[in-house]
Amino acid sequence: MKENKYDDPVFFAKYAQMDRSKKGLEGAGEWQSLQALLPDFAGRRVLDLGCGYGWHCAYAAEHGAVAVTGLDLSEKMLEQARRNHSAPQIEYRRLAIEDADFPDGSFDAVISSLAFHYVEAFGEMVRKIARWLVPGGDFVFSCEHPVFTAEGPQAWVRDAEGGIAHFPVDRYFDEGARQANFLGERVTKYHRTLTGIVGALLENGFVLSGLVEPQPPQRMVEEIPGMADELRRPMMLILAARKQE
Repeated sequence: MKENKYDDPVFFAKYAQMDRSKKGLEGAGEWQSLQALLPDFAGRRVLDLGCGYGWHCAYAAEHGAVAVTGLDLSEKMLEQARRNHSAPQIEYRRLAIEDADFPDGSFDAVISSLAFHYVEAFGEMVRKIARWLVPGGDFVFSCEHPVFTAEGPQAWVRDAEGGIAHFPVDRYFDEGARQANFLGERVTKYHRTLTGIVGALLENGFVLSGLVEPQPPQRMVEEIPGMADELRRPMMLILAARKQE
């Protein structure tokens, strides 16, 4: 069975206290960068893989999508999505994104926010997405950066005084499972190289149209303690691609 850490009551309670949970898109440091790469949703059918609280589903619906399907394995996430981000054109389904299947050409755009580092077989996922999209369809997603996932625990190395010395990068070319520490809990994530991520897109008929290593906006750097440290290494990667016609 796919790991479903977000339905663990202790873990979910911690996640619910994060700014991105309480404030939504404006509480996510990468939102401005992601928003700039999103396609025009007007009149389009959209799939959100790992939809979480439904923030991005609501955004697509508010910007003219005629149908939005949000998938997530966590029932706790979907409860929040249905309660706070429902609309006539939005359908939420509880399903591991790896287990999803749709007829060819079901969607005009596929989006995903910080979900693919939980997916073991990324190449297979991209193959399915290519099939689900119409020719010319858009695929935009964020994931944890390979520099961030490589070593495993995702923790700063600290000096004798407890200050940050550096961020470790190890076993970069060794793709596969890592045991990360997220919100004080042990979570399985999957590391892959930048070559592996971009290569999966190119091998499945996508043309890369955007690549961003997002930095938190200046207001967050100034207002949130410790946020300035996020400028010392990349934490996330955002890619935009289009299926060839």
